[in-house]
Amino acid sequence: MIIYGKQVSIYALENHAKSINRVYITKKEVLPPKLFKEFGSKIKFIENRWIQSLTKGGNHQGVAVDMEELELTPLSQLKGGDFVLVLDGLTDVGNIGSIIRTAYCLGVDAVVASGVRQLNIPAIVRSSSGALLDMPFTIKKNTLEVINELKMSNFKLYSASMDGEPVETKKFHKKRALILGSEGRGVSKRVQNRVDEKISIKMRRDFDSLNVSAAAAIIIDRMSYGIE
Repeated sequence: MIIYGKQVSIYALENHAKSINRVYITKKEVLPPKLFKEFGSKIKFIENRWIQSLTKGGNHQGVAVDMEELELTPLSQLKGGDFVLVLDGLTDVGNIGSIIRTAYCLGVDAVVASGVRQLNIPAIVRSSSGALLDMPFTIKKNTLEVINELKMSNFKLYSASMDGEPVETKKFHKKRALILGSEGRGVSKRVQNRVDEKISIKMRRDFDSLNVSAAAAIIIDRMSYGIE
C-alpha cells in the first residue's frame, strides 16, 4: 500500500522498517538524516509530477512510502483484550482515523469496523497518523455477529446514544466494548436493542451533538478510568 505525507511516513519508517518496500522522495531534506541513511538502498528520488500521480493528487509533502499491506487481526484475537471499540457503520476515513488515533493513545485494546464490507486502509493509516499500524484492527460486515461474539467472551456492551445515561456518572465493567455509530444514523436500532447499557455525554449548552471523533475521545477517556 502507498501512504504519503511527512508525519505518517516518518512514523512508518521509524516503527515499521521491516514492512517498507520503497521510499519515494522529491528531495533529500524531506527525511531526517538518520532515516535517509538507514533507508538509503530503498530510497528513490522522484519528480513532483510523478509523486503527484503516485499519491493521486494528495498532500504528499514530498514523500511517499510503499509498504506491505496491513494485515487484519482475527476477531478471536481481538477479544483477548479488555477494552474493544466497535464502529457501527462508520465510513468516513477521516473520522475513523481520528478515532483510532485517540483509541490507541488512550489505551483501547482493539478496534472493529463493522457494518461495512471494505474501507480505504491506506487513507485510515494516514488520517490516524500511523496509529492504525499498531492498533489491532479488523473489518466485519455484520455488527450483530460481532456483539454476539463479544457477549460470549464476557464483554459488557455500551453504546453511545443521545438518550443514554451520562458517562460521567458511570462505572464500567473491566471487559467492556464501546459501540459508536455514524454521525448521520448513530448506532443502529437492532444493535441498540442488544447492548447492556446506553451512555451519553452531558451537554452544558443546548446544542445538537458533538462530532463522532470528539465524542469518542471523551467517552473513551471516561471508560478508561471508571472501572468497577
